[in-house]
Amino acid sequence: MEQVAFITGASRGIGRATAIAFARAGFNLALSARTLEEGEAHRHSIRNAAGRSLSGSLNGTAEQARRYGVEVQVVPMDLLDPDSVETAVSRVLAHYGHVDVLINNAIYQGADLNAALLDLQQETLQRMAQGYVLAPVQITRQVLRSMLQRHHGCIINITSGAGESDPPVAARDGGWGYAYGAGKAAVSRLAGIIAREHGDQGIRAFTVNPGVVNTETLRATIGEKGVLAMRKGVAQPELPAAVLLWLATAPEAADFQYQTIQAQPFAHEHAIQAE
Repeated sequence: MEQVAFITGASRGIGRATAIAFARAGFNLALSARTLEEGEAHRHSIRNAAGRSLSGSLNGTAEQARRYGVEVQVVPMDLLDPDSVETAVSRVLAHYGHVDVLINNAIYQGADLNAALLDLQQETLQRMAQGYVLAPVQITRQVLRSMLQRHHGCIINITSGAGESDPPVAARDGGWGYAYGAGKAAVSRLAGIIAREHGDQGIRAFTVNPGVVNTETLRATIGEKGVLAMRKGVAQPELPAAVLLWLATAPEAADFQYQTIQAQPFAHEHAIQAE
């Protein structure tokens, strides 16, 4: 049976690079995000310096992935809408019948996530809870039930340093805010629970921190000059994508559960090369 990878947040950045890496490896794909076509505008999204939507789309990623001869299902999904999440996952499972690898990469990226604590609005916290806690759990539970029927599956959750440690400076000075840090901290706790509860049923689960990655969002946030100034501290999206593929396919990867995998040093230590 051909293997299927379900990748959320696949319209750009790490999600797009991951889709291409898995397609190159022969996986059929289910790809989700909000942006179906290039240039679409959405509420609560990051925009570039000119005020335009970031480049990238699900259909654009799918077109690239299909060049490797794999099947690609495109499924629009909005993390902030539970009905949209339910419909998207149900469509994936109905189409393929199973999912071998789930990569929870999509996040809510509103600029208000990094508001200072006393400026933080209740509505922001509600969106954070939906986008970082409720939606990933909803997706995972639906897919996990299907995986358990086959006693086989791999789930990888994408976190960040903000979910692992305190900010180096206050939010007003460029550090992350409580909402973003709390959201990513919730993501960081999910894989260990899955592995403890279902590891003896053929399920593997991982938490991965990609580090600083040169994505459309990073460039929109700190600018091209900021990316250049960071130089060696910034990886291209293909590097964490290669780590995700290795975790999903290498037999020895199971030894790296119950920890947060720092993608960039991990790739170096295990000679994982981006293609």
